[in-house]
Amino acid sequence: MSVLDYSIITRNKPEKSLVVGKRGHAGRNNQGKITVRHQGGGHKQLLRKVDFRQTDKLGIPAKVISIEYDPNRTALIILVSYADGEKRYHLAPEGIKVGDEIITQDKAKISTGNRIMLKHVPTGYNIYNIELEKNKGGQIVRSAGCRATLVAIEKDKAQIQLPSGEIRIIDKTCFATLGIVSNVDHSLVKIGKAGRNRWKGIRPSVRGKAMNPVDHRHGGGEGNQPCGLVHPVTPWGLPALGVKTRKRKKFSDSSIVRRRDGSKLKK
Repeated sequence: MSVLDYSIITRNKPEKSLVVGKRGHAGRNNQGKITVRHQGGGHKQLLRKVDFRQTDKLGIPAKVISIEYDPNRTALIILVSYADGEKRYHLAPEGIKVGDEIITQDKAKISTGNRIMLKHVPTGYNIYNIELEKNKGGQIVRSAGCRATLVAIEKDKAQIQLPSGEIRIIDKTCFATLGIVSNVDHSLVKIGKAGRNRWKGIRPSVRGKAMNPVDHRHGGGEGNQPCGLVHPVTPWGLPALGVKTRKRKKFSDSSIVRRRDGSKLKK
């Protein structure tokens, strides 16, 4: 079992005006049916209102007043105070410190934490919290330690290499934040015990082959037996382990230049 060093955190309690209650759903939809298995329990949490857009504060500088832990995400968050007195939460970039000043602007100084348009980002620079559509707010590259790279600017489009290796085309007037998402060592943590996963709201997952035939298509047999099928399946008979789940004709296919595995170049 291992834990992260959170000595960088400067405040233990969240800003009261920026939190709301978070209700647990235990993997159930609005009809009360389980749509995601192995969820439930876990520690009670408050939801922090993180501003992923920031474009309504164009040109207004903000000062970092604290670095905080957020139980709802892998990255750390920063509490910033704008020059007009308003406070907001942002995703914390790696290396940010209390007292640093950041700004959201069409074109601003190339400095960690500043949010600018893609057309003004230097080629090869690390970015995160990237918009896919203008004024919609950051939607991708928001997990701990993640970064994307600006590959090129061509006419009105920017080519972005995502952490997966995929290269995607995005409008160059979309905004992105400069730097790398904080908490880069998150992927090195070892859970260590089952109870720690229960704190996170993750329930045990039982192998299908350990069940009876009535409960799972892999079940039954004397002792340790293979599933006896051409390929593994889910409890409902759908293909599992390795099957492609992405739609064949997805609306975003036209914006992908290169897949994660380097295949299917756009013509």
